[in-house]
Amino acid sequence: MATTSIEIKVTPDIAAEHGVTREEYARIQQILGRDPNITELGIFSVMWSEHCSYKSSKVHLKRLPTRGKVVVQGPGENAGVVDIGDGLVAAFKIESHNHPSYVEPFQGATTGVGGILRDIFTMGARPIAVLDSLRFGEITASKRTSEEDAAKNRRILDGVIRGIGSYGNCFGVPTVGGEVGFEPCYSQNPLVNALALGIAKKEEIFLAKAKGIGNPVIYVGAKTGRDGIHGASLLASAEFTEESKQKRPNVQVGDPFMEKLLLEACLEAMQTGAVVAIQDMGAAGLTCSTMEMASRGGTGIEIDLVKVPQRETGMTPYEIMLSESQERMLLVAEKGREHQVLSVFKKWGLDAVVVGQVTGGGIARVNNNGRVAAEIPAHPLAEEGPVYRRPMAAPAPRIETEKDWFAFAPEGSDLTANFMKLLASPAIASKRWITEQYDTSVRTNTLAGPGASDAAVVRIKDPKTGVVKRALALSTDGNGRWCQLNPRVGAMHAVAEAARNVACTGARPIAATNCLNFGSPEKPEVMWQFSETIDGLAEACTVLGTPITGGNVSFYNETLGKSIYPTPVIGVLGILDDASRVLKIAFRNEGDLIVLLDGDTPSSRHSERNEESAFLVAEAAREFSTSEYSKTIAAILAGKAPAIDLGAEKRLQDCLVALAAEGAVQSAHDISDGGLAVTLAESCFASGVAGLQTGSYPAEAHSAHLGATISFPDDSGPAEHALFNERGARAVVSVTPSKLAAVLHTARQYNVAARELGRVTRDGSFRIEHKGRAVINSPIEILRDAWAHSLERTLTAK
Repeated sequence: MATTSIEIKVTPDIAAEHGVTREEYARIQQILGRDPNITELGIFSVMWSEHCSYKSSKVHLKRLPTRGKVVVQGPGENAGVVDIGDGLVAAFKIESHNHPSYVEPFQGATTGVGGILRDIFTMGARPIAVLDSLRFGEITASKRTSEEDAAKNRRILDGVIRGIGSYGNCFGVPTVGGEVGFEPCYSQNPLVNALALGIAKKEEIFLAKAKGIGNPVIYVGAKTGRDGIHGASLLASAEFTEESKQKRPNVQVGDPFMEKLLLEACLEAMQTGAVVAIQDMGAAGLTCSTMEMASRGGTGIEIDLVKVPQRETGMTPYEIMLSESQERMLLVAEKGREHQVLSVFKKWGLDAVVVGQVTGGGIARVNNNGRVAAEIPAHPLAEEGPVYRRPMAAPAPRIETEKDWFAFAPEGSDLTANFMKLLASPAIASKRWITEQYDTSVRTNTLAGPGASDAAVVRIKDPKTGVVKRALALSTDGNGRWCQLNPRVGAMHAVAEAARNVACTGARPIAATNCLNFGSPEKPEVMWQFSETIDGLAEACTVLGTPITGGNVSFYNETLGKSIYPTPVIGVLGILDDASRVLKIAFRNEGDLIVLLDGDTPSSRHSERNEESAFLVAEAAREFSTSEYSKTIAAILAGKAPAIDLGAEKRLQDCLVALAAEGAVQSAHDISDGGLAVTLAESCFASGVAGLQTGSYPAEAHSAHLGATISFPDDSGPAEHALFNERGARAVVSVTPSKLAAVLHTARQYNVAARELGRVTRDGSFRIEHKGRAVINSPIEILRDAWAHSLERTLTAK
């Protein structure tokens, strides 16, 4: 029987303290044929935690589409990999670091970025970009948020942003895009989802599968300390309580400079040909890397903890195995060539020690001071853990009447003041205060950074010639509020918007990754939300041709029993065949025509709207009540998620890609949060000289922003609905008059409706007429001031 230097008799009660149920403990006893010791219990507790084992989500995740003609590696490895041509592949993945970012915002965010970067270069790919998707509680006091809570949310946001910026900037990878949302449900449970993208040669991808009996196992990187112990099992796999603030020791501390050295050393070691397998020591640390590599390779593994580099004295086997100290990797090298690997890490000034070897028989054995500290069958531990089919139940339907929905203003009302208030709201306002803390152009590959395009765009350099031909586009999107109302439809919208954003740059969407943020899986209504979301993702990804290549599930996002909104965040990757054709959101020329593209053509709509008054009550008012305008202007919380037509989304996206390839349009910007009016205004705001030249937000010194004059016809319904509804499958493009006919022709080919709305102007005004009356009329600089500075003023106010 295995023994350990810490002789603690394990009981079901001690197991329960580790998050292991009595049934799971009995299963452990069955696998081992005996009671576990404390180190083995710790190993099982982290490997079978919700965070590591996906025990509540596995049965549902199987329904996602994961295969496609470009997919090289799907779910199951450190990152998904897709073929992008010319002998190159892209590795990309998104993961969460939610709970640590509440407990310690700065370090929680930094280690989230560090972890996702390691997932990428573990695959043999060099990271070239990072994006984030963030959710916070309200940062201004309201009926639902006290000033004290708003101040806490501002402090959390500040720490998270500084953490993301610090790690990415020091590591030397650009943070090129993302999104930020605000809702009261995230007040004590922020969401910090980080996505990383890397490039590698197709034949040089590495996997985490140990093989070759007798091959040495090498520990590389930072020394092991006591930080992060039980981060996966007790911090990331449990809801927050009043004691959560005492869990700061469970949050790891990151060192981006160490990680930069680790990146270069790992990639150089891989080039020697002596590396057989490699695995990041992320969640569950040394435990996860050893056990998963052995299980995936169908081998055993044996390590000696005395040889593990340690920065603290007196660490027990339990602590060493469960530590989540950052910037560490585990390698398997070819026997007889380990000296090549060791010399590379010595060159970079990093610890590199042979700590064990690959064995036969499938047993993972952990030795310490000549004694066996743990002895566990690797495959049952890693792959045969508990799988739950949790009870599911839809929440009780909400009872609503017309009195709960948004009441449209009388015809001809001046909406300028409301529009300025919307532009200044945290959800819509410029995020420049956030993104200017990030280095968005390091490595000089960024073609479109934050605020320049609907998606981030980075160039691909030919590995042989260095010539730039093509580019990759990436976008992250999610809509928790719509998912709260209808998880299936909300999830479809998240996929559709991410793909639409990519298409608005001219890139063709090819694959996706997801980060699924939910409350406790032990609640039937949460599992119903999760199952519905999976079905929505599966349907949308299938129709739009974006298979899921990997991702992350984050459960237990709740505090004191209150769950967050179900928040699936989708990252979509696209390829732009001609990097010189990248489309940005900025209007470019005075006199250009502004055209609305609508994939939801009259002939494709699901029902005829013969009775306008009935439509306004049953559809427009109720769906409009879930818009950012309704929330900002009237504090409406009722309504339903807008209907979605995936066929219309596909037609629009294909049309946008074709228009970009033809060079037919000057700009493109999708219609989403805030509706058409916000889309038009943002295209004006981005039109400053600096924005056009650098691909970033225009500098304050440049005030020469273009304006627009827009006119809506009589059949467009109420002005507020026409200007601010957030129905999908729509985008605005600007076109030189000489190319209008070509744009209309291409739109017809894709069965996309195209309507001329107005012109780009240089008279300094922004004017929208509805049914012959001006409903928004303001100097563009006044509108831009409301949009550009409100978030910064809120976050920097004393």
